[in-house]
Amino acid sequence: MARFWSPLRRGTTYTRLLHLWVPMLVVSVWMFIDPRRPWLVALFVIPAGLVAGVRTGEGVQAQWMLTPGEKDPGFSVAPSRTWRDRLRTVVWLEVRLALGALVSYVCVWALMVAYTLVRLALGYTDGDVPVLGALSPHGAYALLVPLPLLAMYGAVVGLGLLVTAAARALLGPSAAERFAALEERTELLLERTRIARELHDSIGHALTVAVVQAGAARAAGDPAFTARALEAIEETGRTALEDLERVLGVLRESARPASGRPTLAEADRLLDSARASGAVVDARLSGPLETVPGPVSRESYRILQEALTNVLRHAGPVPVRVRVDVEAGVLRLEVRNPLTAHIPGPGGGSGLRGIRERAALLGGQASTGPDAGDWRVRAELPLGS
Repeated sequence: MARFWSPLRRGTTYTRLLHLWVPMLVVSVWMFIDPRRPWLVALFVIPAGLVAGVRTGEGVQAQWMLTPGEKDPGFSVAPSRTWRDRLRTVVWLEVRLALGALVSYVCVWALMVAYTLVRLALGYTDGDVPVLGALSPHGAYALLVPLPLLAMYGAVVGLGLLVTAAARALLGPSAAERFAALEERTELLLERTRIARELHDSIGHALTVAVVQAGAARAAGDPAFTARALEAIEETGRTALEDLERVLGVLRESARPASGRPTLAEADRLLDSARASGAVVDARLSGPLETVPGPVSRESYRILQEALTNVLRHAGPVPVRVRVDVEAGVLRLEVRNPLTAHIPGPGGGSGLRGIRERAALLGGQASTGPDAGDWRVRAELPLGS
């Protein structure tokens, strides 16, 4: 029983009733113009629904009055973009007008019937309802007073639910709006993923080099080696700060060009950093690297950076073979190092996944894993991407 009466305790019930009554204000005004043909109002709402901005107003009203407090009510608050949206808005206005007229009619007649029943129970003979007004007064009519009130209660709650369902169907996002929202969300996720990769690759590389250098200096016990290690840590930290500033610049200025990011032309500093950490790097970069398109060059730099970072993090100062070849419209990059016992270090595979993602975004492919006793990172990127 408490559940039956619970709508009376919810504010949504009354805001929905108010939402249904709003169109009746227009009807009330029209009654002063032509009281014999109130249905003409239904014709006037057709051109109103064809106005693009009307959909925005109806969507806002639906959010605030039909589903107050809901985080995602599912109503579009954007102007109509297509004729299909305009026609849906017209249908919505007609439905809202019809349901508003129905709930107003039910409420008025329910109150009139209840009032007449009370008068009959009190001994009055005149009534505003023609059928009930002809009845003879009797106290038993007091028992019937709740019936029209229950009918009004059911109409208010039921029609409130019905108008909300109609609003979700007719004012909900169209296919074009859902596609636009999906595109926007996809762009946002891609941007977040790219920033996450940039931070992982640049800062992760710097921290790995710093940790390896500090550990080697502590184990060596040689002041000269310690000085060189500290110098390498300083240089690596400075480079990491530059990379961090670039990434933060993307966050501050969405229109900032990506050309500020490092390219393969700066690969020597990666190789020098790995050598300073104790790795024996055998590097060969061949082909016209200067002709590599900017996006391919920048992503190749990050792939090489992540591959060298993984060598230092998981294998330590071991021999590393680096090959970068540009020929026949393809950039091939390969990094190999001997497989050793796993050296604990930070990271959980996101770097290798990032390598494959970078290659896939450029229309290429990348593979990582054991190969003939070595750990190999290999990527092929088309220069026409």
